[in-house]
Amino acid sequence: MTTTTADGLWARRYHPAPHHRRQLVCFPHAGGSASFFFPVSAQLSPVAEVLSVQYPGRQDRRTETSPSDITVMADQVYAALRDRLRSRPTAFFGHSMGAMVAFEVARRLEADGGELTHLFASGRRAPSRYRTESVHRRDDDGIVAELKLLSGTDAALLGDEELLRMILPAIRSDYAAVETYRCDPGAAIKAPITALTGDNDPKTTLEEAADWRAHTTGAFDLQVYPGGHFFLGSQAPAVLALLRERLTAAEESAP
Repeated sequence: MTTTTADGLWARRYHPAPHHRRQLVCFPHAGGSASFFFPVSAQLSPVAEVLSVQYPGRQDRRTETSPSDITVMADQVYAALRDRLRSRPTAFFGHSMGAMVAFEVARRLEADGGELTHLFASGRRAPSRYRTESVHRRDDDGIVAELKLLSGTDAALLGDEELLRMILPAIRSDYAAVETYRCDPGAAIKAPITALTGDNDPKTTLEEAADWRAHTTGAFDLQVYPGGHFFLGSQAPAVLALLRERLTAAEESAP
């Protein structure tokens, strides 16, 4: 696999396509890394250049400390990618924790005079919907049990004790960031939002997903798929078709 980096360590372009007018920036889930979106990049490369955010504390950034605060993470992502995000029409796709980070980066982009064409918020309840959760306070076995419950981590990885020891600090920080995040009252972006959710997600009810509509002054729609928290795996063809259709439609309607 050939990987090129964009803007230092913060983003990966697995299929560089600088000729495309439009780009899609993808934000991984808690414990996730940029490579999670390699298949998305491959499938969507004919219609948009795909960048995947690489958070600290994983893969080639495993020696770095991962922020345990969503707003700090968003500050760092925006500072690193500001020029690229403003260089051409840009949409965001974030899954689970990534939806929160993407929303906060979108707020920073718009506050700075930039424009986001669309936010796809996947597998996460609306920023204004809170639950009392404390996975980040569990011991290592407790965190691994949560990962197995959600089925978001490769089973082989969960059985490799050495690899687990390497990634658990970042996963714990990610859970702390998600579970302590509180959204500013009335926070909203101008960009249209599409919320995507599984119909059997233990982390997000349909009502909690639908409440994303309160966080945009633009258009909103809710897409519901069969599956749990990581419905993206089994529903990849349908989700990719949606992204392809929306990105293509935005390109055709652009002046």
